[in-house]
Amino acid sequence: MGVHIPRGTQDILPGDIEIWQYIEEKARNLCRRYHYEEIRTPIFEHTELFQRGVGETTDIVEKEMYTFKDRSDRSLTLRPEGTASVVRAYIDNKIYGQPGQPTKLYYIGPVFRYERPQKGRYRQFEQFGIEAFGSRDPAIDAEVIAMGVDFCRELGLKKAKPIINSLGDMESRKAYREALIAHFKPQINEFCDDCQRRLDQNPLRILDCKKDQNHELMKTAPSILEYLNEDSAVFFERVKQYLDDMNIEYNVDHTLVRGLDYYNHTAFEFVSEAEGFTKSISGGGRYNGLVEEIGGPDTPGIGFAFSVESLLALMEEEGITLPVEKTLDCYFVSIGDKAKEKIPSLLYRLRGAGLSADKDYLDKKVKAQFKGADRANAKFVAVLGDDELENGVINVKDLASGEQQEVALDQLVQYIKERL
Repeated sequence: MGVHIPRGTQDILPGDIEIWQYIEEKARNLCRRYHYEEIRTPIFEHTELFQRGVGETTDIVEKEMYTFKDRSDRSLTLRPEGTASVVRAYIDNKIYGQPGQPTKLYYIGPVFRYERPQKGRYRQFEQFGIEAFGSRDPAIDAEVIAMGVDFCRELGLKKAKPIINSLGDMESRKAYREALIAHFKPQINEFCDDCQRRLDQNPLRILDCKKDQNHELMKTAPSILEYLNEDSAVFFERVKQYLDDMNIEYNVDHTLVRGLDYYNHTAFEFVSEAEGFTKSISGGGRYNGLVEEIGGPDTPGIGFAFSVESLLALMEEEGITLPVEKTLDCYFVSIGDKAKEKIPSLLYRLRGAGLSADKDYLDKKVKAQFKGADRANAKFVAVLGDDELENGVINVKDLASGEQQEVALDQLVQYIKERL
């Protein structure tokens, strides 16, 4: 029996990978404009990091992590999300002590969750995320949401819009927690086992339950916006005002709590209004207290993460085709043994000048070599025969215009560069 790809993973092949590279390049350019710098963290971390950082009552920690013991019996986990790892790196490397605060970082890389695979959702998937540490200014909350809006626009997504909420500060959350317990407790036996367990541990998680989302008590649950103290309410109003000033459309959803324990104040998701598309493509929010929880100084933070796979699924739903085209600058065709021996050095010269170039390596006939140029989507075909080689020239054909020109071998690089 052959060895096949594990369930919930995928091979991204040539022809598709160019789309991923396009999206990643858009993300990098966006972060450059907003002055966010790239960080890369390990794919696996000590399990305790995610238990403390993500929250022990979350679905991710309870059900979805890939955890294993190493040869020294230490518990390690493949990262299920990016924020906790970036926070750990922020603390480990004492980035909080560097000049030029706040610290604004971004990452692009794989994360791992044991979920039921479906379209746009895999057990290994790619996240593009940003994190900003050190500022309590609501303007940076609006900046982070604006970055998400810009990212969607640049990919051509017209139906992805932010929904926002406030989870308030610790005082507000405590009051809301007590209200939720009082609301759900009389009928908690009608809810799933997870919800029953979370009633006392973290009742906000009940609002995120997919099994009981249609229960009548879910529809009548109190809104956290009713329990915001004055400081939290003012903070949320300022975030909305900044978004209004930027002419960014958003909806307020008081049931939005996000799936991770570390959020407070601003929480948001990017969801699609495309018919039949029910998944969010991004989520994020403020997490004052998380850096301290993981062992660092009291430092506020905010960020988001986009799933590339969910983005691709939504782009397909909206019928978006990215302007990605595989091309080759020059393809060499050889006629004769001496010409064949010369072409590798010509290839090396073009590649050294920054041009993309290739040739046939299977001793194909001339006609088949031209077909290879077509398959490679070459812009120019350079045909070298033994007679041309003796005269120090090569025939170059522009495949777009059909124009053909005899060019001196020592002028080949300059000729192609000028016409590109």
